[in-house]
Amino acid sequence: MAHQILTETTASVSELKKNPMGTVAAGEGLPVAILNRNAPAFYCVPAKAYEALMERLEDLELNAIANARADQPVVRVTLDEL
Repeated sequence: MAHQILTETTASVSELKKNPMGTVAAGEGLPVAILNRNAPAFYCVPAKAYEALMERLEDLELNAIANARADQPVVRVTLDEL
């Protein structure tokens, strides 16, 4: 059965157990697909890549909120009114 692997670097569960930090380093800052019996079991994502992913996701969510509110009327106020 064919499996889609979304990274260029792969490692087995056994390799991960033997050398976790070496496995992460093999990805050179990008995620590493961890294979179990030649099928992707999970992705090992370095902290910086995960943080960037979460930031991007937050930006997309905020943009969706802003786009949903774009049709609302604009209310003009001055600082004195606040």
